[in-house]
Amino acid sequence: MSSGIVIAIIVAVVLIVLAIGLWMAVRRRHLRDRFGPEYERAVEAGGSRTAAERDLRDREQRHDDLDLKPLASTTRQQYAQDWNSVQEHFVDRPQEAVGEADQLVTRLMKDRGYPTEGYEQQLKDLSVEHGRTLEHYRAAHEVNARAGSRQTTTEELRGAMVHYRALFDDLLTNGDRPGQQHA
Repeated sequence: MSSGIVIAIIVAVVLIVLAIGLWMAVRRRHLRDRFGPEYERAVEAGGSRTAAERDLRDREQRHDDLDLKPLASTTRQQYAQDWNSVQEHFVDRPQEAVGEADQLVTRLMKDRGYPTEGYEQQLKDLSVEHGRTLEHYRAAHEVNARAGSRQTTTEELRGAMVHYRALFDDLLTNGDRPGQQHA
């Protein structure tokens, strides 16, 4: 083989390796942008970046298969009223109000089209569009789990309400972002 052919083969291999590297970097950036803090959490839990990214892509695929739907304006208003009612209950019955907040968030998830058959699966399904508010949901869920055995302070319960509210607001907006218009 002539030196020109060898150089051409080497250049082609280098270009292919660079193209693959660029494609992987773009894909990684997409996952980081889409999942937010959930990306790093998945990497830590997955044992390797490759396994975590595979899991996140699987979540995206499952999410794409869900029949998610926006809420009608009247339904959103009703949910907002229901949330206000839950907050009012907090004054006299903080532990019960946190449980009500959890139920309201779960009902909202279901009405939007998210499956609600298990906390861990809820986290995975929500992570695709709501990854930036998942830490709120985790914190609220943890307090709610302890509230049943009366192992929480009123301040922890108040914090749980704030955390539930973050996810509630995110779900209630139908994924709208400033500047977007929906019919």
